[in-house]
Amino acid sequence: MRAAGLNFPDLLMTRNMYQIKPDLPYTPGMEGAGVITEIGPGVNGYRIGDGVMFRAWQGCFAEEAIAPASELLPIPNGFSFAEAASFVVATSTATNALLQRGALQAGDTLLVHGAAGGVGLAAVQVGKLLGARVIATASTAEKLAVAAARGSDVGINYTKESFKERVLELTDGNGADVILDTVGGEVFEQSMRCIAWGGRLLVVGFASGRIPEVKMNQPLLKCFSIVGVRALEHVKRRPQEGEAYRAWMLEWAGKGELRPFISASFPLDRFGEALRLLEARQVIGRVVVEMSASGRSAAAAVQS
Repeated sequence: MRAAGLNFPDLLMTRNMYQIKPDLPYTPGMEGAGVITEIGPGVNGYRIGDGVMFRAWQGCFAEEAIAPASELLPIPNGFSFAEAASFVVATSTATNALLQRGALQAGDTLLVHGAAGGVGLAAVQVGKLLGARVIATASTAEKLAVAAARGSDVGINYTKESFKERVLELTDGNGADVILDTVGGEVFEQSMRCIAWGGRLLVVGFASGRIPEVKMNQPLLKCFSIVGVRALEHVKRRPQEGEAYRAWMLEWAGKGELRPFISASFPLDRFGEALRLLEARQVIGRVVVEMSASGRSAAAAVQS
């Protein structure tokens, strides 16, 4: 292992608050990148020394990891190990959400909540590549500036103005065609009030900590769809569709048009600090742990 990316589910799993609850003790880390040192029997197409990136539900905050060959992906040209380690999960979620689940079309208006987070920034990039007009929401001017640098057309600081009113203003009262929500709670509820007729509200997560409840007259009256997004499960259940969105994102990554923004990096033996930074909502884009700077394994750190 050379690097591993941190994701919000990593934090939730350490709190026993995620739908997947690993037996203790366990080693966190659901995506990473490194160099192949051993190959199991019957595996073809890979050589010792190949650089690869992959996802897993756990085990990536370590000096070595075992990954099924089916989860390995080539590292795009020009990517560092840190970029590769923080690319798969967030970008898969954004690509699956907008390309397949949300059927985003050129000319659509896309509203991205949490646009400075890992999934949010990936969604901003994917939305622009699909030809949408992208509206980003975030809590600070700094976060909105990063989203703008990655392609957002308009930024809304939701701490200073109502994103619902601003979106309706920007769309002449029509609302956003597609809304990607990683926050839940009040954000989801207000999103239902600024979505276009026939729009798609994509449920990615509940970073606010509150799972919203829906009064079904709202989707009825505006004929909008509430669509769940679980990209990694999509790959498992519908492999051909999963391969299609992965091929799309790898193609654009290879062209240099789709890549993660890394705001912080920690050595492996300080991965607890990285998780606390994520918990404090102080991360813009992605935070990674890098193994070359560490002297002990994450497994030892977790159990201590």
